[in-house]
Amino acid sequence: MFEILEHTADIGFRAWGATPAELFIHAALALEAIALDTSQVEERYVYPIAAAGDDYESLLVNWLNEVLYYVDGERVVMGRFQVDQISPERVSGKGWGEPRDPARHPPRLVVKGVTYHQLSVKQEGERWVAQVFLDI
Repeated sequence: MFEILEHTADIGFRAWGATPAELFIHAALALEAIALDTSQVEERYVYPIAAAGDDYESLLVNWLNEVLYYVDGERVVMGRFQVDQISPERVSGKGWGEPRDPARHPPRLVVKGVTYHQLSVKQEGERWVAQVFLDI
């Protein structure tokens, strides 16, 4: 679903999925797993997530920045995501989670933002693959 990538100043991940929608779900899960311990998330509330972009690369950055807004701005942790609609210019969906509890969802890394550094989203054979680096 995803793997963490080492980088000298940042941290990144490579995510994959059978469809663009599945790729975006796995990328959101990777971001959450880098920022927080998500092993005890309870799916108590539904949070809407939507983003726009010029292509799949900018769309993924904007989608992940919306997820990051919930993590930092709203202090929410999510353990499951769904993409309802996706095109190269627009994505909408939702995440399930709850308000962050420092005892149950301890922080791992402070993620400042999603970058365009070495960003890629492409179809490789039967699957979609993204490489994303985060500013920490």
